[in-house]
Amino acid sequence: MVITKKGSRPNRQPGGDSLHKLDYRFIDELRSVPVSMELEDNRTYLKELFKDGSDFVIREFQLEQSVKALLVFIDGMAKTDLVNEAMKSLMTLEGGEKFIDNISSSVLPVSQLQPADNYGDLLLGVLGGDTALFVEKNNKALLMGIRGAEKRSIAEPETEAVIRGPREGFTEALRTNTSMLRRKLKTPHLKMKSLTIGRESNTSVVVTYLEDIAAPSVVDEVIGRLQKINIDAVLETGYIEELIQDSAYSPFPQIQYTERPDTVAAALLQGRVGIIVDGTPFVMLVPFVFVEILQASEDYYERFQIATLIRWLRYLFLFLSLLTPALYVAITTFHQDLLPTTLLLSVAAAREAIPFPAVIEALIMEVTFEALREAGIRLPKTIGSAVSILGALVVGQAAVQAGIVSAPMVIVVSITGIASFTIPRFNGAIAVRMLRFPILIVASIFGMYGILIMLMLILGHLASLRSFGVPYLSPIGPLSSGDLKDVAIRAPWWAMAKRPAFFPVQDGLRMSKDLPQEIMEQSGQRGKSVDHPSAEEEKL
Repeated sequence: MVITKKGSRPNRQPGGDSLHKLDYRFIDELRSVPVSMELEDNRTYLKELFKDGSDFVIREFQLEQSVKALLVFIDGMAKTDLVNEAMKSLMTLEGGEKFIDNISSSVLPVSQLQPADNYGDLLLGVLGGDTALFVEKNNKALLMGIRGAEKRSIAEPETEAVIRGPREGFTEALRTNTSMLRRKLKTPHLKMKSLTIGRESNTSVVVTYLEDIAAPSVVDEVIGRLQKINIDAVLETGYIEELIQDSAYSPFPQIQYTERPDTVAAALLQGRVGIIVDGTPFVMLVPFVFVEILQASEDYYERFQIATLIRWLRYLFLFLSLLTPALYVAITTFHQDLLPTTLLLSVAAAREAIPFPAVIEALIMEVTFEALREAGIRLPKTIGSAVSILGALVVGQAAVQAGIVSAPMVIVVSITGIASFTIPRFNGAIAVRMLRFPILIVASIFGMYGILIMLMLILGHLASLRSFGVPYLSPIGPLSSGDLKDVAIRAPWWAMAKRPAFFPVQDGLRMSKDLPQEIMEQSGQRGKSVDHPSAEEEKL
């Protein structure tokens, strides 16, 4: 094989002294290396390619009539019992068949078979868990889909608590995740396009969408951005999220991630696009708008009245989480006249012995609370919650008794922490936690005017954001009055017959209103189509 420079096409079969000249990190380059007709050349090439790879297995055997063959697989990623079964079928092959095409159609007891005539496609399959079959005098190999890598069983998602709804979450196995999504949406319109990202990891990525609903322009934009990624490895969705989001420097998330198949299915039905990455249970959804930070799947499973009340509570606690420490510092420092006299005297008495100004006091408590939260996450589950709760109680009480912080500040920080836990989307809660500190510092300098200025800056920043072309504040700005039924309130399903207009979709109609209208016209159970016994018949 002769290769003059990186990326050039070889003009001979694999093997020879020039193997080291090819940069094996790039699978695309290996697509220019054809499978050799000579079995020995293929064996030598693979051994050189996987030199010092203890888990790489080459099994040599013979078909009937002494036809030489090779089975190539990665130990631990292929099911050895099925590999043995396939080899047994080949070794008992009658008639001396030696052509790959005929063997694949009549001999192998494997449902998934794919030919590969180059080493790029072949290695992608083998490194993904497939088993490759080489037969002498064939210029192609056969990939057998008999994967058997260990994987975690389906369980309830840990990052998204389930109150009502399916208690199943995605796993790290790509095909398990796609099958779970396929069970939710049993339609041929559900499309799944495969990509490979990462020069070293060759991570499998699936872009999924509903062909009859999602806008082709959005799908093309998602696929285009993914195809332009040039990175050595993708180990989690966070790698891709930072590379394809519209505004990398914004603290606000522009891409949603979730562990729940029902959440992904609901998003696809809105016209959005899902990105499934092999090796992680988190699936990304685009486009993503601000109001979805405060929406949870249970909102659509419970009655709309309680879902609306809970949403009001979330919006209230969103502002409390963002502004409570800043408001406390601004009022106690500059605007004491805003407090009732009794409350003002109580706060003043509590702060009388505190040696720090209110802003330093708030920063001490906020940083301590964030440290306790992080410690509770990193510690083992059996002791993590106990340490975080006991740490908060002990540290807070000791700090008050020592005169380092005041009791009102402990209350303010506790309310702020509790409020941040009510935000359903974790990445949205992180943005609020980060913005809390600059607002606190500005409030200590300019008081309420500083808070108002910061809020206007944040609002302007939100108005400038886009998520794959969709304004981040939709449907509030720009205003889409028909979509306000699912923002601060959750209207009943029959009132949301159309899909959100701010998402570009091909089919805007979600459901028919015929049944709800018929029931309401007939006054429910006492309607015209239901026969009810008369008073005399009821007595009988």
